[in-house]
Amino acid sequence: MSAAYDSRRPRTVKPISQEQASELVKKMRGERAVLDDYRDKSLKLHGLICAKCGRAFDSSNQNLLTVHHKDGNHNNNPANGSNWENLCTHCHDDEHSRGILGNYLSND
Repeated sequence: MSAAYDSRRPRTVKPISQEQASELVKKMRGERAVLDDYRDKSLKLHGLICAKCGRAFDSSNQNLLTVHHKDGNHNNNPANGSNWENLCTHCHDDEHSRGILGNYLSND
């Protein structure tokens, strides 16, 4: 294997300008604000309860409650919350691993 294809070796990345870095940070902050916006809306609409296991949360542990997009499209965020369900981190992981496991088992 040649050194050009060795994934263990660090790659050289062209540095970006301060202006480009500032634009990137601004873009990332904007995306984070959108994410926080629909999360806050979902928590208000659906409450601090996991839709799958029924565990209740409060302000001290609400960070363990996630918003799951029912159709898998993170850009589909209707104001009425119809594509969201609040899931605890355990149930959210379980929900996403089911599809992976199903695909694995169906491709014998």
